[in-house]
Amino acid sequence: MSPWVIGLGIIAAIAVIVLLLLALNFGRLYVMAWSAKARVSIGELFGMWLRGVDNTLIVKTKIQVWKAGLTDITTTDLESHYLARGRVPNVVRALISAHRAKIPMDFRAACAIDLAGRDIVDAVNTSVNPKVIDAPNPAAGRLTIDGVAKNGIQLKVKARVTVRTNIQRLVGGATEETVIARVGEGIVAAIGAAETHKDVLEQPDKISKTVLAKGLDAGTSFEILSIDIADVDVGDNIGARLQADQAEADKKRFQAEAEKQFAMARAREQEMLALVQENRAKVVLAEAEIPRAIAEAFRAGNLGIMDFYRLKNIQADTAMRDKIAGPPSGSTPPPANPTV
Repeated sequence: MSPWVIGLGIIAAIAVIVLLLLALNFGRLYVMAWSAKARVSIGELFGMWLRGVDNTLIVKTKIQVWKAGLTDITTTDLESHYLARGRVPNVVRALISAHRAKIPMDFRAACAIDLAGRDIVDAVNTSVNPKVIDAPNPAAGRLTIDGVAKNGIQLKVKARVTVRTNIQRLVGGATEETVIARVGEGIVAAIGAAETHKDVLEQPDKISKTVLAKGLDAGTSFEILSIDIADVDVGDNIGARLQADQAEADKKRFQAEAEKQFAMARAREQEMLALVQENRAKVVLAEAEIPRAIAEAFRAGNLGIMDFYRLKNIQADTAMRDKIAGPPSGSTPPPANPTV
């Protein structure tokens, strides 16, 4: 045999082996896709194998979308999302659910939501079947939303918010915590606008209507369908407590002012006592000059001995009269006459 024949035989044998390997590896998947009319070629299966893509997963999801009527999704689309670390089965299930429920959603938007880390299946399920959110969230540690009416009475409110997912705002939209916070803010404002707590107790639906009219779902991933007041309880009389606290604060302030005035009066009294003692000292100093003045008068000849004795007699008579009469009750006795 010629070398050309041998070479052709070797090439044919290699081709047969390759075809057998392809049939063994991808034949089942190809037949599965062909029977479902999902249009997945051997070349695409081989390419996925080379790129490290789970071709079994891609084929099964391709069959699902085609059987669901989503014929615009190609094998390349599914493979690209898989290579982007996306959750292909979740996206496919969400698209099928949205298609059945007639919710507008395309494959690219679903992939973006999935790659953003949001649970696309739960989002679609919430859009189809709205869920109820408790406000406030008991898991956060608070059981009621507390507000105070204009008459000072506190009201404790529990609300339930019915929402459904807004698919168009799912990427970049605020989460449930924002909705709960906005609802709580609206309830507190609505209670604060009520003249008395009785108005709220008589018509609690006024709160839900007022809050719902504010458009609290703007910029969030949800659409608020209804806000229902589940429970309203009367709390403390906050107004009376604040007035009592203010009165106590005023009392302490007035007491401090009174103590200040009393301390100032005591200080003034001590100042006046010191001034009296100072003046008395001046009087004593002045009286101490009298004997020297009398002595000087003797030396100058202006005062005789008889005049001196007459002065002493007058002083003695005055002292006797003062002693007999006695000082008035509560008065300070006059200072003693100076001694010559």
